[in-house]
Amino acid sequence: MTRPAFAEQFREVMSGVCTPVSVVTALDGTRPHGTTVSAFASLSMDPPMVLVSLDRTSDLLTVVRRAGRFGLNVLESRQAKLAKRFARKGMAKFDGVTWELEDDLPRLAGSSGWVACTVEKFIEGGDHVVALGLVEAADSRPLAPLTYHARTFGTHTRTDD
Repeated sequence: MTRPAFAEQFREVMSGVCTPVSVVTALDGTRPHGTTVSAFASLSMDPPMVLVSLDRTSDLLTVVRRAGRFGLNVLESRQAKLAKRFARKGMAKFDGVTWELEDDLPRLAGSSGWVACTVEKFIEGGDHVVALGLVEAADSRPLAPLTYHARTFGTHTRTDD
């Protein structure tokens, strides 16, 4: 078990890391499920793969394990309310949210990026499970990304060299 003081130090270090924000989605039959994640990354270009980290108690993880597929909706800078909505527990996350089926997965309207994946492998890691996804489809729009840093939402801005 991690010491409380060390856990707080680790939390502080990680709050200083700017991360992209996305909503991972999947279908349970015809019902959409989703959750906000900031732990995702490109893994490989050949073959194209991504990784996402899901809490092992997440309802979405159960759905992704069963379905063997997930969608990755990369949020754009004006979608902080959507990120907060999908960060909470419960079954009503999609109520009133505009979405459509794309590549047989729930795609959220307005996201700056979209990736549809088949699960290649699950890797256990502490209180999370990393899903390695083989990318089947990808789409992007030139919009500023939603990021999370110092426990607040924001976006990337260019600096001069």
